[in-house]
Amino acid sequence: MVTSAPVLPGSIAIPVDLFVSLKDANSGLGYKVYSRSSSHSLSHDRTTLDAAGNPLISMSHDDKGCWKGFKGNGEELIFRVQRTKNTLTTTELEVFLAGSNLEDNTSDFKVKGCPFMRSCTVYRGNDIVAQ
Repeated sequence: MVTSAPVLPGSIAIPVDLFVSLKDANSGLGYKVYSRSSSHSLSHDRTTLDAAGNPLISMSHDDKGCWKGFKGNGEELIFRVQRTKNTLTTTELEVFLAGSNLEDNTSDFKVKGCPFMRSCTVYRGNDIVAQ
């Protein structure tokens, strides 16, 4: 008799609270990331806090599939990120900085990477600016 694991649709959101921190060379807290999702909402909010607990960047996922990054607690928009490709081996993102190309479709940066290799390349136009 063959049994199989239950298959769940990809649209089911599982609520998760995640806390990540990074310590510097002296074991002092550098920053921490707090992630919160809700079982009654599809939003996933993340906030990066400094060592004192002050919010540096707040990010939220909007209904159009974009991530938006805000300064501090979400007052001033800094950037918007749109995923353009998401396969098992490749992820591609377009980054739009506030004040420049947010309204048109010309991205400021493109990020191409492989999640399993934990690597990515950041492009500005055709130039590589980070790897």
